Amino acid sequence: MPLVVPDASGAKDDLKSEWMQKLLGKKLTESITDHQSFSKQELPKNHRVLDQDSMTTMDFQPERLNVHVGDDGVVRDVKFG
Repeated sequence: MPLVVPDASGAKDDLKSEWMQKLLGKKLTESITDHQSFSKQELPKNHRVLDQDSMTTMDFQPERLNVHVGDDGVVRDVKFG
């Protein structure tokens, strides 16, 4: 029986890197995307924005994009799950 390793292709890492490049250091806004900000409307449908004090559920959804922002609304980290 072959060993099955989930997502061994690295596709999820590539997708995370892509979102990190788009979002890291930018402020989330309601409608504007430019070199300093990114519109929430352009995030994938399955996402959540978490500030430093956010409580989160522990359910793991591998396709959900978690966008972590600081008190100033600037993106600090991006993770899937």
